[in-house]
Amino acid sequence: MSEIQTDVAEGVRLSGDTPTMRLFALLEVMAGQDRRYTLQDLVELTGLPKPTVHRMLQQLEGSGLLLRESDGRHYGVGSRLRRLAENLLLHDAKHGARHAVLRHLVDELGETCNLTALSGTDVLYLDRVETAAPLRFYLYPGSRVPVHCSASGKVLLAQLSAAQRRRLLSHTPMERYTPNTLTTVQDYEKDIAQVKLNGYAFDNEEFLSGLFCVAVLVPRADGKSNMAVATQAPIMRMTPEKALQCLPALQRAAAALARIEEDF
Repeated sequence: MSEIQTDVAEGVRLSGDTPTMRLFALLEVMAGQDRRYTLQDLVELTGLPKPTVHRMLQQLEGSGLLLRESDGRHYGVGSRLRRLAENLLLHDAKHGARHAVLRHLVDELGETCNLTALSGTDVLYLDRVETAAPLRFYLYPGSRVPVHCSASGKVLLAQLSAAQRRRLLSHTPMERYTPNTLTTVQDYEKDIAQVKLNGYAFDNEEFLSGLFCVAVLVPRADGKSNMAVATQAPIMRMTPEKALQCLPALQRAAAALARIEEDF
């Protein structure tokens, strides 16, 4: 195998002392950017011989870590690699500190609060603390909600370009769950424009009838964030006006969660 190669334009380095570590380095390259790669892309990006890269891709695809697209040419993240990333988010050492922030937020707002991340075309619940109120909607860490009808999904996707959002949404039907669900990219983009302007997002009965949710992004100083914090409640207790009153507490919680990410 050839020596370490660096692509100056992309800032990518592929290295490793063993075949296993070189495979891991190739995964790092591919997971580090929001795009699909062809064999030729990776040959040019790494400087490695085409037969070598082809053999590596076959190994990673065979193990479920990469997935070949339906066109037979492009490769993306596979289900096994995605599950690995999700399990790290769900069970890492930061969980206790994050949970304490959510618990304090629930005590302050009196409503259920969630910590979420983007996983493919879904929003993944990393953690959740339930309200003590008698009427509530039960979900649990590990639950998933379609990204197009989630307040958290909106703030996470608002960081992306319109082309990136279209590419992501093209892989899943924008299914209608309630009369309020946004089911076209055009309507979704209008909502995203408002999210960018406001710095928060609503789910106004878009996934479950009778449920209102407001979410803000957990900021990250060194790039795009993949974490959002939200509160939700039945519409008899949560209106757009009440949701706006929750924003200062949500923003304080988001800042506290961001400090946890930096400190660990």
